[in-house]
Amino acid sequence: MIKALVYRNGRSDEVSDTEISKHVGAEKRLLWVDVADPTEADLECLEKEFGLHPLAMEDVRQRQQRPKLEHYPTHAFVVAYTAELQEVDFFIGPGWLISVRESDGGGPTWSLDEARTRFDRSRPDPPTPGFLLYVLLDVLVDGYFGAVDAVEDQLEDLEDQIFAERLADEQAMQKALFGVRRRLVLFRRAVVPLREVVSSLLRGEVKWIDEHTVTYLQDVYDHVLRAVDQVDAQRELLGNAVDAHLAIISNKMNQVMKTMTSGGAILLLSTLVAGIYGMNFDHMPELHWRYGYAYALGLMVLITVFGFRYFRRKNWL
Repeated sequence: MIKALVYRNGRSDEVSDTEISKHVGAEKRLLWVDVADPTEADLECLEKEFGLHPLAMEDVRQRQQRPKLEHYPTHAFVVAYTAELQEVDFFIGPGWLISVRESDGGGPTWSLDEARTRFDRSRPDPPTPGFLLYVLLDVLVDGYFGAVDAVEDQLEDLEDQIFAERLADEQAMQKALFGVRRRLVLFRRAVVPLREVVSSLLRGEVKWIDEHTVTYLQDVYDHVLRAVDQVDAQRELLGNAVDAHLAIISNKMNQVMKTMTSGGAILLLSTLVAGIYGMNFDHMPELHWRYGYAYALGLMVLITVFGFRYFRRKNWL
């Protein structure tokens, strides 16, 4: 679905997709075209109206691209990802900007309401496509911190469960830990390359971004660096949590082995007594003794009690 806004003379007006061509390249105005969940007809319309490069359009159609900045003769192409790992594509050219959003994974499409509100509140006069790109990237990157905080809360909850006295399901815990690990890997794959994209914008590689906007982009770059640092720190915490979980499992296994070894040693000594008095020799002490049976049973009970107390004192039982 194509929506278009034209900013001119201090106000914004919605225009239909059939009127877009009237405003492409017009002076002292900014044309913002947003496409949510585009159809093939929508993409063909954009390609025709703005002369978008076929290679860039191929990337838009295939999706799942790496965050990047590409330069073409009449425009630049930027790929970024939201906190929900939905790809958002931007085309920026002389006096216009195109945003292409798609609800990857079946979730809701990334909303531009906040970006539009912030742009309307702080846009320069006249508005520029570079400043609009800055606002969109700033809102997108700000969403990273909410996602990072959610992962941090989940990690803290998993750590509390790991160090609890009794863990309900070891397999479920392992599955949850590796689920967080996979999420962090995918999130880092989306955030880290964006650092180079913003760095390229700061170096003035896109001619439609003026010096005024470059100053603001420095804040976006700082936020991206913070997000990368937090993701790396959480990956380290996750590694420690996995190691702690495996160590606790190993300790529990060792405790089970100690308990089984202790029980086996106690039974072995009692079995030794029974085996000795079970030998069929004629000349054997206590063999014909009236109290020999009770003596043998008492000796086995005594050995069992002594062995139990001994291993209990060593915390093996």
